[in-house]
Amino acid sequence: MVSANEFSHIVKLDEIGAGASNVRLSADLAARDGLVVRFDLAALDSLDADLAVSRDAKGVLAKGRIRAALSQFCVATGDPVPVVLDEPMIIRFVPEPAVGADAEIELEADDCDSMFYDGQGVDLGEAVAQSLGLTLDPYPRSPDAQERLKAAGVKAEDEVGPFGALAGLKDMLAKK
Repeated sequence: MVSANEFSHIVKLDEIGAGASNVRLSADLAARDGLVVRFDLAALDSLDADLAVSRDAKGVLAKGRIRAALSQFCVATGDPVPVVLDEPMIIRFVPEPAVGADAEIELEADDCDSMFYDGQGVDLGEAVAQSLGLTLDPYPRSPDAQERLKAAGVKAEDEVGPFGALAGLKDMLAKK
């Protein structure tokens, strides 16, 4: 299924030869702004990918690296947390299965980094965008988050468990 998105870069299947083709993608300002909204980022200063794209019996393989400079919001304070990513990316594009609406599709372990295509082309930009989303820290924290939470009265994890309650009792007994 090929669809338009914030960072669409569709390569038609008939443009992919027998050997690997090198493709460099770089998100422009409009694409980065759209991805900021999609992934709830504070900023996306750059997003680039260098990919080798080839065909084989299973479909189309895109292999390379993605690099990004961005900021995520701290889950505790809401402050921007700067992040620099340089990650490998391997995506296999496989033909969209012809199944009914009620059919179930079983995925094998090797299928987890797969995307479907409609038989016309593959969207390398969407693959890069999804790979970016998967590399983001789901719970980013600013360096001073713990101190600010403590100042606001939020207890640390070690203070909340069953031994944390006993520590409070120990402090009360020590004051007597």
